Amino acid sequence: MKKLILLLLFIPLVSFGQETYKNKLKFNPEINLIKAEASCGICMLNMEGKECELAVKIKDSKYYVVGTGIDDYGDAHSEKGFCNAIRKADIQGKVIDNKFHITYFKLR
Repeated sequence: MKKLILLLLFIPLVSFGQETYKNKLKFNPEINLIKAEASCGICMLNMEGKECELAVKIKDSKYYVVGTGIDDYGDAHSEKGFCNAIRKADIQGKVIDNKFHITYFKLR
Protein backbone atom coordinates (compact mmCIF):
# COMPACT_ATOMS: atom_id res chain seq x y z
CA MET A 1 0.00 0.00 0.00
CA LYS A 2 2.86 2.38 0.83
CA LYS A 3 4.37 1.77 -2.61
CA LEU A 4 1.07 2.67 -4.27
CA ILE A 5 0.78 5.92 -2.30
CA LEU A 6 4.37 6.86 -3.11
CA LEU A 7 3.76 6.10 -6.78
CA LEU A 8 0.65 8.29 -6.84
CA LEU A 9 2.58 11.13 -5.20
CA PHE A 10 5.51 10.72 -7.56
CA ILE A 11 3.50 10.94 -10.83
CA PRO A 12 2.49 14.63 -10.45
CA LEU A 13 6.07 15.58 -9.60
CA VAL A 14 7.37 13.97 -12.77
CA SER A 15 4.70 15.47 -15.00
CA PHE A 16 5.16 19.01 -13.65
CA GLY A 17 8.93 18.70 -13.79
CA GLN A 18 8.95 18.33 -17.56
CA GLU A 19 9.20 21.50 -19.61
CA THR A 20 6.87 21.50 -22.56
CA TYR A 21 8.32 22.70 -25.85
CA LYS A 22 6.89 26.00 -26.94
CA ASN A 23 7.99 28.04 -29.86
CA LYS A 24 10.24 30.69 -28.29
CA LEU A 25 11.02 32.60 -31.46
CA LYS A 26 11.00 36.38 -31.05
CA PHE A 27 11.27 39.23 -33.51
CA ASN A 28 14.42 41.33 -33.13
CA PRO A 29 13.92 44.83 -34.55
CA GLU A 30 17.70 45.29 -34.82
CA ILE A 31 18.04 42.46 -37.36
CA ASN A 32 16.74 42.69 -40.93
CA LEU A 33 13.90 40.41 -41.96
CA ILE A 34 14.70 37.87 -44.65
CA LYS A 35 11.98 37.11 -47.17
CA ALA A 36 12.05 33.38 -47.82
CA GLU A 37 10.00 30.44 -49.00
CA ALA A 38 9.28 27.74 -46.42
CA SER A 39 8.25 24.17 -47.08
CA CYS A 40 9.21 20.55 -46.58
CA GLY A 41 12.76 20.04 -47.77
CA ILE A 42 12.09 16.62 -49.26
CA CYS A 43 8.52 16.94 -50.56
CA MET A 44 8.62 20.41 -52.11
CA LEU A 45 12.21 21.71 -52.27
CA ASN A 46 13.84 18.53 -53.66
CA MET A 47 16.44 18.33 -50.90
CA GLU A 48 18.02 15.13 -49.66
CA GLY A 49 16.88 13.75 -46.33
CA LYS A 50 15.30 10.85 -44.50
CA GLU A 51 12.06 12.42 -43.27
CA CYS A 52 9.89 15.49 -43.70
CA GLU A 53 11.62 18.52 -42.17
CA LEU A 54 11.03 22.25 -42.42
CA ALA A 55 13.36 23.99 -44.84
CA VAL A 56 13.70 27.51 -46.19
CA LYS A 57 14.75 28.76 -49.59
CA ILE A 58 16.52 32.12 -49.59
CA LYS A 59 17.18 33.32 -53.11
CA ASP A 60 18.71 30.19 -54.68
CA SER A 61 19.99 28.58 -51.47
CA LYS A 62 18.08 25.93 -49.48
CA TYR A 63 18.61 25.11 -45.82
CA TYR A 64 17.00 22.84 -43.27
CA VAL A 65 15.74 24.80 -40.27
CA VAL A 66 16.94 24.42 -36.69
CA GLY A 67 14.83 26.01 -33.94
CA THR A 68 11.30 25.20 -35.06
CA GLY A 69 9.60 22.18 -36.57
CA ILE A 70 7.52 21.36 -39.59
CA ASP A 71 4.36 20.66 -37.54
CA ASP A 72 4.65 23.79 -35.36
CA TYR A 73 2.53 25.68 -37.92
CA GLY A 74 -0.21 23.11 -38.49
CA ASP A 75 -0.32 19.63 -39.95
CA ALA A 76 2.44 19.38 -42.54
CA HIS A 77 0.41 16.90 -44.60
CA SER A 78 -2.79 18.95 -44.76
CA GLU A 79 -3.86 20.62 -48.01
CA LYS A 80 -1.95 23.83 -47.22
CA GLY A 81 0.72 22.16 -45.07
CA PHE A 82 4.43 22.38 -45.75
CA CYS A 83 4.51 18.97 -47.51
CA ASN A 84 1.93 20.13 -50.05
CA ALA A 85 2.63 23.84 -50.47
CA ILE A 86 5.48 26.32 -50.55
CA ARG A 87 4.64 29.22 -48.24
CA LYS A 88 6.11 32.74 -48.06
CA ALA A 89 7.71 33.62 -44.73
CA ASP A 90 9.59 36.40 -42.98
CA ILE A 91 12.49 34.97 -41.02
CA GLN A 92 15.49 35.97 -38.94
CA GLY A 93 18.51 33.89 -38.05
CA LYS A 94 21.79 32.75 -39.52
CA VAL A 95 23.33 29.87 -41.40
CA ILE A 96 25.60 27.64 -39.31
CA ASP A 97 27.00 24.38 -40.74
CA ASN A 98 24.66 24.59 -43.75
CA LYS A 99 21.53 24.77 -41.54
CA PHE A 100 19.45 27.86 -40.90
CA HIS A 101 19.31 28.51 -37.15
CA ILE A 102 16.07 30.43 -36.90
CA THR A 103 15.32 33.08 -34.29
CA TYR A 104 12.07 34.40 -35.83
CA PHE A 105 9.59 32.84 -38.23
CA LYS A 106 6.29 34.28 -39.46
CA LEU A 107 4.21 33.07 -42.37
CA ARG A 108 2.89 35.79 -44.70
